[in-house]
Amino acid sequence: MKPALQLKLSQHLALTPQLQQSIKLLQLSTIEMQQEIERYLLENPMLERDEESATENYSAAQQFDSPNSSSRADSERETSTGERESRDEREPEAPVSPAEVDDDRWSSDAGTFTGAGRDEDDDTDAQDIHAGSVSLRDHLGWQLGMTQLSGRDRALVRFLIEALDDDGYLSTPLAELLETLPPEYEVELDELEIALRHIQNFDPTGIGARHPRECLTLQLNALPESRTRTLALSIVDTHLELLAARDFTRIRRLTGCDDAALKAAHALIVSLDPRPGAGFAQSEARYITPDVIVRKLKGKWTAYINPDAYPRLRINRLYAEILARQRRGNGNLSGQLQEARWLIKNVQQRFDTIFRVTQAIVDRQRQFFEHGEVAMRPLVLREIADALGLHESTVSRVTSQKYMATPRGIFELKYFFGSHVATDTGGACSATAIRALIKQLIGAEDGKKPLSDSQLSEILGQQGIVVARRTVAKYRESLNIPPVNLRKTL
Repeated sequence: MKPALQLKLSQHLALTPQLQQSIKLLQLSTIEMQQEIERYLLENPMLERDEESATENYSAAQQFDSPNSSSRADSERETSTGERESRDEREPEAPVSPAEVDDDRWSSDAGTFTGAGRDEDDDTDAQDIHAGSVSLRDHLGWQLGMTQLSGRDRALVRFLIEALDDDGYLSTPLAELLETLPPEYEVELDELEIALRHIQNFDPTGIGARHPRECLTLQLNALPESRTRTLALSIVDTHLELLAARDFTRIRRLTGCDDAALKAAHALIVSLDPRPGAGFAQSEARYITPDVIVRKLKGKWTAYINPDAYPRLRINRLYAEILARQRRGNGNLSGQLQEARWLIKNVQQRFDTIFRVTQAIVDRQRQFFEHGEVAMRPLVLREIADALGLHESTVSRVTSQKYMATPRGIFELKYFFGSHVATDTGGACSATAIRALIKQLIGAEDGKKPLSDSQLSEILGQQGIVVARRTVAKYRESLNIPPVNLRKTL
């Protein structure tokens, strides 16, 4: 053993900072990319938004549409200036007292402001109104304040209100809640029972129930007495499991009712709300900004980049001129200038790649845009990658969390890819098309005699699509369609 020098040749891929940034931007969604760009704008003074190009086309279109657009714009500016001066000279209005507010703008049921008298010019954001919506606990607490209960009873009711879940159920047994109270309060189980009865008399009906059976019973008891309500109470109290399994034959035999009475009772039970507190839950809506828009132009389906999703960036001219006048140059500013150029180039390359992949998808799924899901053809990532000269992983990054707006709705690009199933003619059928056919067949079935998975498999086989019963069951479950026994109707 002795030390020695050895020369060895090898090849490896080195990811430059520019390439790393390009890959990172490509796999981000539109919202994530906008957040990343905002971070670059805050950190890099050499980078700024190109607001002029965003409004240039719109201004040019206005000037082209009307020859008198300049004179009209001048008159509009004069009018707006006069209105602004008149508003500035106007004396401030006196504040309005709560007594002068119209009582019709308040809802007596919920004790919340409805905004019926809201000014049309009010620019209050709808999200601000949503953020101020009443929660379930606030709604129950407002009703508690309208009661004539003693301070001790109010405290117990408030304690149980805090124990309710988002659906309005008291999932924790009263005995367990009693153990959490300090012994010096000397609270009895009967007092909690009474407090729970007070909550169950509040709005919405069915609140404070300990299980779905009690929730439905509370709502039925609040309805006017009738034969249908009596039968519905009997079914809920004794045969709720049979109703959930849609075993109408046994329910008729055990209750002794006819088809008309059972149908009316079933309709009444279905009209009830098994989650009375869910209406007060605040759920934030997630909005999608499509990266690409697809339209039919001159008989051909064409894709183009959504201008609202494309960020317009440019180099800051002031800092660039300062850097150009410096003889020696500033190392920090030079690096930021290079980084800004990389970002602008990578953003453009990102959308160019998205456009190419999307147009390739549109060219291969023309029948989908014409006829819908039943015409979807099988497509894999490798087919698009080979056609565009890209790597399969690149296509995977492009189609992930990127959306396409079409006349049939907004779809993720991955939606157009799927496995295939062989047909009798030797061709292939897309799994998406098979799911669409199953959905059509179930939608057109007889509710009294719904189609089983075996029957669906046979029908598809008659159309030349060889699909096993297990595959049909898997596709049906992916569509959130219940099995045959739960689809049966009266």
